[in-house]
Amino acid sequence: MSETLRVDLGDRSYDILIDDGLIDAAGQHLAPHAGAAPLLVVTDETVAGLHLGRFESSLDAAGLAHRRFVLPSGEATKNFAELQRLVEAILETGPERSSILVALGGGVVGDIAGVAASLVLRGIGFVQVPTTLLAQVDSAVGGKTAINAPRGKNLIGAFYQPRLVLSDTGVLDTLPRRERLSGYAEIVKYGLIGDPGFFEWLEENGRSVIDGDGDARKHAVRKSCAAKAAVVSGDETERGARALLNLGHTFAHALEARARYDGALLHGEAVAVGLVLAFALSVELGLCPAGDATRVRRHLRAVGLPVTVADLGIDAGGAEDLVAAMKHDKKVRDGRLTFILARGIGEAFITSDVEASSLDRVLAGALAE
Repeated sequence: MSETLRVDLGDRSYDILIDDGLIDAAGQHLAPHAGAAPLLVVTDETVAGLHLGRFESSLDAAGLAHRRFVLPSGEATKNFAELQRLVEAILETGPERSSILVALGGGVVGDIAGVAASLVLRGIGFVQVPTTLLAQVDSAVGGKTAINAPRGKNLIGAFYQPRLVLSDTGVLDTLPRRERLSGYAEIVKYGLIGDPGFFEWLEENGRSVIDGDGDARKHAVRKSCAAKAAVVSGDETERGARALLNLGHTFAHALEARARYDGALLHGEAVAVGLVLAFALSVELGLCPAGDATRVRRHLRAVGLPVTVADLGIDAGGAEDLVAAMKHDKKVRDGRLTFILARGIGEAFITSDVEASSLDRVLAGALAE
């Protein structure tokens, strides 16, 4: 039976459906949202080969006309050139204000499709059908859509909420283990932000989530989505508490910028190292017990995620290079870096009160490992 969560945003509220087999039933779930215009299905080459046929068959069975747009796979697709190509291809089909754009894929597809949906005709309907663990537990929920710029990740975009999210946990079996691990880093984040009991559960069950236990995986997706839905409902455009969801991401985005989005580094891998660095900085500032930082690092290492910059296999440069990349982060306020730090596992908070010398020491130590 499908589990349904609600993102409460008044007249823009929407449901998140979580179950095995939702792609095969997508047509019946999309039919109430579809108008007379064909559905505009955006996916990438990898997902098209795995799931597009089943998805389109479900649309056909529901009597829903549709058009497909297949993008190149990978983070490098999130750029102005690909966005322009996608928007122009959509416009060629003669969309209407009632048109629905469906993002069938991972975070890259969801992001660029969401930006396109916000731009075409000043906004058309948008539905997320996430096919990666990372997208199901994080990027498909909450309406943050963006493309990358040479200066940083996700710097160009819009808050644009979907009308529905269909998370088929069964499709996660087709992901390479590395992709599942990447998504798992975002799951860990939710426990570290505000749910120490969930983190304890992950310490016991994390391998089952990654390796494909259906019940464990559905539980982890539901807990993650519930946590994010609660935060988004209270702070849609990240004026306050929603920034907590960026735990580890100031570091992670800097590492991704250094990797130049060439596909060698997955987002969740950067987040895993970012989580370690956020806790290391918290310890350096005397805010967090060293034992909690050790526990975080131990768990991430135990499931197979990277925990050091060296593990990532990229040219991260020096501490000054990473700090320079951080200064392009969206959370910079009045010229000061904003960090999500922790007083312990499950006790994250937002601060701009970080001395440059403390940050430099943590980065220098991390780069020396």
